[in-house]
Amino acid sequence: MLFLLFLSSGLFLGWSLGSNDAANVFGTAVGSRMIKFRVAALIASIFVVIGAVFQGKGGAETLNSLGMVDALAGGFTISLSAAFTVLIMTKRGLPVSTSQAIVGAIIGWNLFTGRQPDLGVLTKIVSTWVSGPLLGMLFSALLYLLFKRTLSKIQVHVIRLDTYIRIGLVVAGAFGAYSLGANNIANVMGVFVHAAPDISLDFGIFVLDGTQLLFLMGGLAIALGIYTYSEKVMKTVGNGILSMSPEAAIIVVLAQAVVLFLFSSSSLSDLLMHIGLPPFPLVPVSSTQVVVGSVLGIGLVKGSREINSKSLGGIGLGWIATPVIAAVFCFFALFFVQNVFHLEISNPLNNIAGQQIAVDTPERTSKAINLILPGIILASAIIIIVFIWLLARQQQLRLTAENELLHQQNQLYQTQRNLNSMEISSMQSAYELLNMKHESKRKEFIDMANNLTEQRLFLDEINKLLDESLTKDKLSDYQESIQNIQNIIHQKLTFASEKSTFYAEVEKTHKDFKIKLESKYPDLSEHDKKLATLIRLDLSNKEIATLMGISPKSVEVSRYRLKKKLGLEKDSSLIEFINQI
Repeated sequence: MLFLLFLSSGLFLGWSLGSNDAANVFGTAVGSRMIKFRVAALIASIFVVIGAVFQGKGGAETLNSLGMVDALAGGFTISLSAAFTVLIMTKRGLPVSTSQAIVGAIIGWNLFTGRQPDLGVLTKIVSTWVSGPLLGMLFSALLYLLFKRTLSKIQVHVIRLDTYIRIGLVVAGAFGAYSLGANNIANVMGVFVHAAPDISLDFGIFVLDGTQLLFLMGGLAIALGIYTYSEKVMKTVGNGILSMSPEAAIIVVLAQAVVLFLFSSSSLSDLLMHIGLPPFPLVPVSSTQVVVGSVLGIGLVKGSREINSKSLGGIGLGWIATPVIAAVFCFFALFFVQNVFHLEISNPLNNIAGQQIAVDTPERTSKAINLILPGIILASAIIIIVFIWLLARQQQLRLTAENELLHQQNQLYQTQRNLNSMEISSMQSAYELLNMKHESKRKEFIDMANNLTEQRLFLDEINKLLDESLTKDKLSDYQESIQNIQNIIHQKLTFASEKSTFYAEVEKTHKDFKIKLESKYPDLSEHDKKLATLIRLDLSNKEIATLMGISPKSVEVSRYRLKKKLGLEKDSSLIEFINQI
């Protein structure tokens, strides 16, 4: 339990590394908006853990030999000092080096304990602070020129090129995350390697010893840092120094991945030594410095005007200040831990008179734990859970699709129903209009039939009277009979019933006109009102005379009198005045 408490500072440093250095793997890709942050964080987290577990021992051994930290409290203080240094620089938006922070903290531990650091290892590590960025600059410049030349010879559609670049960014980012985990896990857990548990877990396909389990925990802490706090630094690296194009972004990621791999691969180092070449030192290299060098390489190829010197100056200042701040902070923190909590920050048996000596310790035998069967069970459980999740997701997607289809069908049904209602309403209106027309025609036919019947009866009556008049012997009787016939014909000419119907329809249609006329001119007679209504209908004097049963001359006299009653001048138009009422 005490071991986990001391290990917490290393995990905190891993989180700080993930929030700063690990962001450099996909910083240019996210900064150029070719890959979303969450996708980049997921890929980086998976591969940084794999690299840390399976290829992290070389750099860790080198870093541990720098100060030979041999007490958990000392390792705790070193990691805590480096983590706080990285956190402070990260909050200011500066992509600093975790390697520099941990080296500075170890130097502070050496100064406090009075031990002499291994100058050869220190020189080897510090040299990478220069060689790493230079190699990144060289690789990025060469790869960028090669990439541009290849594109000029190969005609690729812009949409397909965009797809290729996105795939390349994912592949290069995964490779970079693997190299980052392999190289920088030493910064996180290197000072705790001496206290790694003496166990090994056999999973059948691979075996994890105590150191690798320690690196697994550190890798998970780095992954957590990537997810929670690395987006701000990604944008600084991606756009703060140089405005990155997608092509430049993939080159920068690939260049820094290659450099980190060179300084962390034990197999490559052994191969170079086997063929007689000097190997690359297995030391933790600052991924931030390599990325900045790679970005500068692109900037130099494109032209120095492309480089944001202000951002570059701030980053350079952070590199200088980081190891100094970490060393000073660690020195005072060690004093506090030793004198307040009374914890041993170093093993006194390994330090006599200020000189560091080697102490023979019996070889530890690790306890082997066979996890093949539990691993198979766990893998099977995971597969089953994933399978169930996929089935549930598929079912959910199917239900969602069915609900959307049902909703669309419902909308279609409602639309069709509304259309049918509108069509029925239109048909009903047409039917009602047709009925009205039919009823109107029926009434017209009935009126025509009644009129024909009435005319027939009238003519029969006249014919009968004529026959009777022909039988009269006396002239006076004959004249009287003719006079009666004339009276009947004259009475018929008055069209009493037709005129009554006509006037009733006119008054119904022009009801408002009659009301206004009566309100403005209350002294008008019924004869005057009828005349005004007929004039409003734009009828001729002859037509008005027929309807009113008077002569056309009488109509002219009536119009003249109406004009005077309305107060009009002689030259004024009577019909225009009436139409304005």
